[in-house]
Amino acid sequence: MLKVIDRNARVIALDVSGRNWSTEQLASKFVNWSQMTNHFQFLVGGPDGLAKTCLDRADETWSLSKLIFPHFLVRVLLAEQVYRVLMLNANHPYHK
Repeated sequence: MLKVIDRNARVIALDVSGRNWSTEQLASKFVNWSQMTNHFQFLVGGPDGLAKTCLDRADETWSLSKLIFPHFLVRVLLAEQVYRVLMLNANHPYHK
């Protein structure tokens, strides 16, 4: 996984031990991150989570929940939250 990370990307690891953010907090983070780069890469672990080297490489560690979800469901949740944040930051009412 580390081989495909762009060195200019903002890397966000999804891990149960990460910080839990509200939609509004995540939207604010996207604004801040966008001032540094327009390239974000999200790391999603498999059944055993992410390797320590992946977590160490991450600029941020985000927890969707303290619950553990299947890999395919995390991808759907991630896509939904990114879309919701983009709509919030564009002042679109979707996020509610």
